[in-house]
Parts: sequence; C-alpha cells; structure tokens
Amino acid sequence: MPVTALGMLVLDENRLLNSSPEYMDQFERLLKRDRSRACVFLWSIANEEGWIQKNDYGKRIAQTLISKQHQLDPTRTCTYAADVPNVFKGINQVIPVRGFNYRESFVADYHRDHPNQPIIGTEMGSTVTTRGIYTKDSIRAYLPDQDITAPWWASTAEKWWTLAADNDYWLGGFVWTGFDYRGEPTPFEWPNINSHFGIMDMCGFPKNIYYYYQSWWTDKDVLHISPHWNHGTEWNKPKTPIDVWVNSNADDVELFLNGKSLGKKTMPRNGHLQWSVPYSPGKLEAVAFKKGKRLTAKIETTGPAAEVVLTPYKTTMLADGQDATVINVSLIDREGREVPDADNRVQFFISGADAKIIGAGNGDPSSHEPDQCADGAWQRNAFNGKCQLIIRAGKIPGSIKVEAKAAGLWTGSTDITTVSAASVASIHIDKKYELKGAAALPRETTKMLGADISFLPELENKGIHFSENAVEKDAIQSLKDHGFNYVRLRIFNDPAHDSGYSPGKGFCDLAHTLQMAKRVKTAGMKLLLDFHYSDYWADPGHQYKPAAWSQLNFEQLKQALYDYTVQVMAALKAQGTLPDMVQVGNEINHGIVWPEGNVSSLDSLAQLLNAGTAAVKSVDPTIVMLLHVALGGQNAESVFFLDNMLARGVHFDVIGLSYYPKWHGTLDDLRDNMNDLLRRYNKDLIVAEYSQRKEEVNKIVFDLPGGKGKGSCIWEPLSTWESIFDWKGKSNELLNLYDGFNKKYIEKK
Repeated sequence: MPVTALGMLVLDENRLLNSSPEYMDQFERLLKRDRSRACVFLWSIANEEGWIQKNDYGKRIAQTLISKQHQLDPTRTCTYAADVPNVFKGINQVIPVRGFNYRESFVADYHRDHPNQPIIGTEMGSTVTTRGIYTKDSIRAYLPDQDITAPWWASTAEKWWTLAADNDYWLGGFVWTGFDYRGEPTPFEWPNINSHFGIMDMCGFPKNIYYYYQSWWTDKDVLHISPHWNHGTEWNKPKTPIDVWVNSNADDVELFLNGKSLGKKTMPRNGHLQWSVPYSPGKLEAVAFKKGKRLTAKIETTGPAAEVVLTPYKTTMLADGQDATVINVSLIDREGREVPDADNRVQFFISGADAKIIGAGNGDPSSHEPDQCADGAWQRNAFNGKCQLIIRAGKIPGSIKVEAKAAGLWTGSTDITTVSAASVASIHIDKKYELKGAAALPRETTKMLGADISFLPELENKGIHFSENAVEKDAIQSLKDHGFNYVRLRIFNDPAHDSGYSPGKGFCDLAHTLQMAKRVKTAGMKLLLDFHYSDYWADPGHQYKPAAWSQLNFEQLKQALYDYTVQVMAALKAQGTLPDMVQVGNEINHGIVWPEGNVSSLDSLAQLLNAGTAAVKSVDPTIVMLLHVALGGQNAESVFFLDNMLARGVHFDVIGLSYYPKWHGTLDDLRDNMNDLLRRYNKDLIVAEYSQRKEEVNKIVFDLPGGKGKGSCIWEPLSTWESIFDWKGKSNELLNLYDGFNKKYIEKK
C-alpha cells in the first residue's frame, strides 16, 4: 500500500452492512488483506445504511461485524460512517468510535450526551467548486472556485474544520472528496457529467480549496492568492471589484496591487482573508510574515498563450507494457507565465518505441470530449489553462518522443526512455573501478550559493563589460560581493571540433577551464566542476560521446573516460585549483556517452559513472562527488534512478536536482521530492540548476531537515533567462537578492 511509505493513515472501509455468508467473507478478506499494514489505523464496518442504521436490525448486524473484526484484528478498533445527527439508537449504541458523515453542527450535542465515545468525521466538507471558475454558471454547470458553495447536507471546508480543529473530542475527519469523479454532478444534472466535490479536479490539478487545507493541515509555509488576474473589461469599463481570497498559515498578510498597498490583515486561525479589489491589470502581490519569516506570492495579468509546455512525471519507464506516466500540459505566454483562462485545442503525437497514449483529460466537469481517441487523433481542449495525457509503455525498450501542438503556439515536447526489466534485474559491477580506503568514505559538503558562469569567457570575448551602478567590475567579484560562494564550470572534451560546442574557439575546453578556475580560486570562491563527457551539450535529451571516442569498444570507452577525467583533474591540481566538488556527467537520468551509457543499459551506465568517480578520487580522495539528475519534481523517476545506481555501486555524496518549472513540476513537487530523497538516502541535497523562482527554490532547499539541504547553483545568471545582469552587463535588482540569501542561509549559525 503506497500510502504507508508516505506516512499517511488509512481508514479501511467495508462496503455494505450485511452479515450473510457472502458479505462476511468479503469483510474477512478485507481484514486479512490489510491487518498487517501499518498505515491502517481504524476499520469501518459500513457506510450510510439508511434503512437499518437507527434500529435493532442494524445494531445486531453491526455487533456481528464488530465481533469478526475483534477476532481477526484485536489490535485495532472500528467505526461506522453514519449520516445521522445526534442519534444514538441503533448502530451507534454498539460502535466503538462514532463516525459522522456531515451533520457537523450536531457533533457538539452528541459529545455532550455521550462524552466517553470517541468521534471522527468519516465524511466531511463536500464543498462544490470548479477549478479556475469564479462565478456560478448554470448553463455550463460550473461553480465558483472558492470555499462558498455546499449542498444542503454538507458544509464548506472552513465551517467543518473550524469546529473540528477547536474541539479536542474530534479525532479529525476525512474530506469528501480528494478528487472529482464521474457521476453525482451536484448541484447540476446531465449534461454535466462529474462531481464538483474534489479538492482537486479529475486530472489532479488543485482547486483553491487545496490551499485552505494545506494551510492548516501541513507545516509548509503557505501563501496563495486567488482568483487569477486575467479579468479584462465589461462594456469597455473596468471589471467590477474582484473578491480576492488569500489562503495562508502566516500571522498577517498585506496585499498590493501594482505596488500600492490594499491593507494588512491578521490571518484568523483556521480561516482565510478576503479583499474587495477594483480590477486593474498588472500584478497582485501578497507579503506575509510567519513567526518573523517573510513570505511572498503574486499573480499577474498574462498575455495570450504562446507556447505549449509538457511536464512529465516520469521520463524513464519500464518496457513491460504496463508502466505509465502522467504528462501535465500547460499553456504559457511569452513571459513564461501560465495563462489561467486559455482554452486552446491541443493535439498530441507520439513516436519512437511502441508506447501508446491511453488517456487525455482537462478537469472540465462538463466536457464531453472523449478521454480516449483513435491513434493519430489524440486531442483535448485546455480547460482554464491546463490539460493532461497519460502514456503507457510498450514492451520494446527505446526512446519515445511526445509532442503537443496547438494552432499558432510553439510546440511542446518531451522525451521518454523505456528500460527492459532484464536491464533492471541484471547487476554487474566492474571491480576495476571500485573505490577503496579513503576514496570510499562519505564526504560532507559546505553550504552553497553557487552560479554556473561558464559563458563568461565568451561574453567577455564579445566585448561585454560587467558593472554595478555604472562602475565596471569583474563579474566573479560581483558575485562574491553579493553572497555567492561557489562557481560551477562545465567542461566539454573537444568543443573546438567541427561538430563541437565552439568550433575553432574551444570555449569550455580544458584551457578555458584552467583559466576560469584560477579566477574563481583567486576570488576566494569554491569550485564545482561539471564533466559533460561530450564535445557538445549534455542533458537528458543529448548525451553523445566525443568524436575521439566514437570507435572505441566498451572496455576502451571506460578507460578513455577514466584517463580523460584524470587528465583534467591532474591539470587543475598542478595549478593549485582542484575543484571542491565534481559531478561525473550532467543531468544524467537518461545516461551519459550514448549509446553505451544510455539508461536503458543500467549496468553500462553505472560502470561509466564508476570509472569517472574512480578517476576523480585517484587525484584527490577527499573531493565531494555530486550525482546530478534533471528531476526536480519527478519523485518516482528520481527513486528509480538512485536505487539502480546504488545497487550497482555508484558512489556519490550529494544529490543534485535541476529545477525548471517548465519541465520539473510545481514547487510542491520539488519540495516533496527533496524531502522524500532525504528520508530514503540521508544524503546532502542541492538544486544544481535553476533560474526562476529564486526565493522559493532557495527556501525549499535550505529548509530541508537536519541541515541536509546544502544550497543551490543558478544556471548562467550573467546572460540567460532570469539573469542578474542585462545583455550589456549591467546588474539588476535580482543580484541583490543574494545578499539576503547569504545572510539568511549561509551566515546563519
């Protein structure tokens, strides 16, 4: 049961209250199946048996089921999910724990009359909402995406949880439901086709109520603004005031519209905050403080959709005909912002190995688009900026390409590799490259505020001069002065080659790396060396071997990789600039030096990594080793890769993840993945590449338990994406963020 690994508790429920042989056999099989599972903390004998739950017939049947439960599992007790108010007669007379399905306003009276019987909310809430909608639409059967609408028998989230949270006689409760589902389209009818009860929609995309529960049910720092800020005009006049909600567990929140304060409010415990805001396009920002910590969140008016983005939750699958991955689809504008009201039609294409698209959705509870299409005809309209598809692996190992196209937009794509079960099962370690003695010892790293600035020699060669406040300054010194303490340098084998990264010039070769290493060490900064083992870029979609190694057999390839690594490390050592940390390969979850080192051959990949690691350690056994995968939010794939590398003897001290929201999921995905990897492997972690969400990324990694989050390394901040210098070399306000990061995370005792 996967929830055991997640640390979640399970209430295991029998479907029907019936003591006939057939149903008693079902109940017995349920108990025997799950009684050894640590996550099960309570049994439920049945749910909402309206005809008999208040009489002696129901009471006697319940006694039979309770007896069977005690016989087969005397370590736990049980409840019954009753949709009745302050009623004791019947099942509630004999059930050990009183379960309430709704009727939350009667819990206090029931407890007063039966103070010794524990109480739990077996079904609570049933708030009805539609993701991304902010006014009721009875024609299209949509409801506002706020905690305001509930059917007669149910309640808003805040109503029931405020009662439960403030009263110790409540054991807590279960929300109906986690996800929307087909049927029960309350309060609508056909042609609306699924429920609105979910905290998340049919695709698992969060609704705003998700952030209410996250605020009060987790220890995370939560600050969430809704609705979106794409409201336009009505009859050429500004749209009427917008009811803005803020969900947070901060102490207080101040709201700003385009830099102007709309007032500060104290956050009520287990509640939310609201402002009525006259609409004006731009940026709506919240600034909050939680026990002295500053939290920020913002939403912005976006432009029209310009690009389709695919975010896969697994890019390596087993070629077993059953493994599957979910791919979330979002539409972004030219600034990289998700367009929250986009409804473009997206077409999906798959090629390569024998994988299949098996489903498409968008979370729209009124959509009659098919969830399954004929091969070659897969498509789905985005619903409020999002849609989704599911890919199932075939049985032939290989590479798969998935594309998503929409008229007038840039195409989104992702690559998936399928691995045979035989490759996973086969484990062969080349003893030649095993680490021994001091080289095999684990090493701890120091805290890092790093930057990959490998472009710097090229930028300087183009005549760019870096400056702060109109005063020219060496770029490395600027970084050092603003709190950076680490520099990462990538190195290509022969970038000057005709097919290399820098034909004829050789940027990022050994000579340039030696020069840059001197500058870094002279500035008093630490060095992370990034071996690409290629003449060109190496990343999950490109891991091609250097031209000089193209004719080598596998044994020769391992030796060449080892020798080249020793050559580079020895040269750095000779000039007194040894790296403090080394990564053998860049974003290697799909392998290195293809095809031999492709992840589809796990043994070969691990042996190549071991050869590189052994080479580094032969020059200096104390160097910290980083294993860098591009899987910021992909937990299942991270675990698959790390488990298989550890099983094959790959040595590493630090796990490095790339995090680009476009490909690696949400900030929650990043946080959850890093916490899980820490729990599993107890290794130091860094975000080895990122650009956007600077404050949030650094907070997530440095807040990891036990000081195991060692920091971050921003990718090419001198010139690309959200750079901290403009194209003329002038610094901007983003550089100043790092003064604060250093003070908060590096200097902090």
